[in-house]
Amino acid sequence: MSEIEEKLKAQIAKAVNQVLDASISSEEIELSLPKDKAHGDYATNIAMKYAKKVGKNPRDFANEIVAAFPLEEANVERLEVAGPGFINAFMKSDHLASVIGKVLRAKEDYGKSNVGNGKKINLEYVSANPTGDLHPGHARGAAIGDAVARLLTMAGYDVTREYYVNDAGNQINNMALSLQARYLQLCGVDAEIPEDGYHAEDLVHIAEAIKAEIGEQYKDTPKEESLPYFRQYGLKAELDKLKADLKEFRVEFDVWSSEQAIRDRGLVEKAVDTLKAQGNTYELDGALYLKTSQLGDEKDRVLIKSDGSYTYFTPDIAYHLDKLDRGFDQLVDFLGADHHGYIPRLKAGIAALGYPSEKLEVDIIQMARMIKDGEEFKLSKRSGKAVALRDLMEEAGVDALRYYFASRASDTQMDFDLDMAKKKSNENPVYYAQYAHARMTSVLEKANGIDMAEKYDLITTAKEMTLLKLMDEFEKVVADAAQSRMPHKMVNYITKFAQAFHSYYNDSKIIDSEKLELSSQRLALVKACEITMKNALESIGVNAPEHM
Repeated sequence: MSEIEEKLKAQIAKAVNQVLDASISSEEIELSLPKDKAHGDYATNIAMKYAKKVGKNPRDFANEIVAAFPLEEANVERLEVAGPGFINAFMKSDHLASVIGKVLRAKEDYGKSNVGNGKKINLEYVSANPTGDLHPGHARGAAIGDAVARLLTMAGYDVTREYYVNDAGNQINNMALSLQARYLQLCGVDAEIPEDGYHAEDLVHIAEAIKAEIGEQYKDTPKEESLPYFRQYGLKAELDKLKADLKEFRVEFDVWSSEQAIRDRGLVEKAVDTLKAQGNTYELDGALYLKTSQLGDEKDRVLIKSDGSYTYFTPDIAYHLDKLDRGFDQLVDFLGADHHGYIPRLKAGIAALGYPSEKLEVDIIQMARMIKDGEEFKLSKRSGKAVALRDLMEEAGVDALRYYFASRASDTQMDFDLDMAKKKSNENPVYYAQYAHARMTSVLEKANGIDMAEKYDLITTAKEMTLLKLMDEFEKVVADAAQSRMPHKMVNYITKFAQAFHSYYNDSKIIDSEKLELSSQRLALVKACEITMKNALESIGVNAPEHM
């Protein structure tokens, strides 16, 4: 929350307590921003909220609060009672304008806070199997996960970005078999891709690279003997490609965890032993079950099959135990929509390990439909018709992709209109936002040696007040978007801020050689706006261009 709002809330609470001889805290005071400047800078419904409890008429109660309110202490010009009992506050313009100096001093740190108080939080997102190109569904998860990480870091959390590599499952075997078949085909062998294999073009390219390196070395080798080579080579090639694509998408991870490494380190056995020690397992028909039905899941789950092999659920429990053992206060998994039913199972697994299930939170990332020329792209790794992330980056650009993917709540489906994302007009939301920043830098470049002011008493117009209030909100928006893990709240803020600046720019003569003092103050306002807009765009991983 901004300092201005905190102070106003405190003084309203003080007035209410004086009228009622009570001890209401400032946290109970709700403030809103009136859409119409004629209704003040802030409004509160506190009189209506408490009138019935204290047996007073809301408007009469509101007038009593106004009479007891210390205008000077709160830097308020006046209070007015409106409607059924709203109290509208009109701030002193010079007090609102003090945010300009605050932004100019903080620069790239403006918007940061210590709301998170160093809480250690692990974010695991993307975690696509290394069996082919990243598609738009992965891209949306990457954009949202990375934006959340940026926002949480700004809000004072200790964030670890993590990617879980599923490199020990059957899908990797199918990838290896598919790559082996592609290699053998290049060697003139009549080899078929397995029924559950991968047909995408990227495996053809990897097979070509293998043949260029080793020739026909494995042409006549029994498939069982050469398969480990194709598995290792394919896994590294796919991971390297995946990491390169993510880096270009401005998404990097602090930790890459391997399922195979978790198995090799004996962590799966450790997790099973922990579950047994907690008394949460039982055997039935030669299989080992976890009592997940007692912990919020719809039924008990098998950990070890009767043939002695693990289900895919068991290494997942081991992986989460490893994360918990690393000392995180909170685990957050971003999972695709097809994993929705997996959430109760995972949380039950956390509880079965002896931890509160609340230690793990799961955010669902719905798919994004890609639209071009009015038609939907079809996505399928196995068919080879997938739309690769790198192709989308090349066509639409990283900024447009990240902005659009972050613009909707993660659990809602969305359409990504590629044609709209490429438009160089105000119809395109990301262009509109970036153009606002470019306009700000353009104004500053045209200052012609006019120094920015250090006092702001001439910043008084309604549109200037709107910009000041929006800048003053920024830290609160960062904290709210971070704590709720909803970067679309930041996108909404950016849109409002861009609208406010474009409107101000079109309506105001910012640089006036005949009014140097006013121009000096307005330049300071524009510089503060530029800093805020740049920090806002960077909080969701979008560039703030200086020229467009």
